[in-house]
Amino acid sequence: MAQKREINQPSTDFALPRENYKYLLIGFLIIIIGFALMIGGRSEDPNIFNGDEIFSFRRITLAPIIVLAGFAFEIWAIMRKPKGE
Repeated sequence: MAQKREINQPSTDFALPRENYKYLLIGFLIIIIGFALMIGGRSEDPNIFNGDEIFSFRRITLAPIIVLAGFAFEIWAIMRKPKGE
């Protein structure tokens, strides 16, 4: 009778250890920071094109590198094994 209760109870085990979820959250925040760096470049007058602001180093180079680093960090966080195992 005790075995049936164990089989019918939902499992509370997660796919990853708790520490990995913390790293996943950090990676998600890195990705959000990268996308936040891409925001902007709007002109006050729609008839004026300001290429220097739109095509700045921050939006074209730095932000995509940070986003890709965040995704790489996410992959590492998923693949990482805890120290105890």
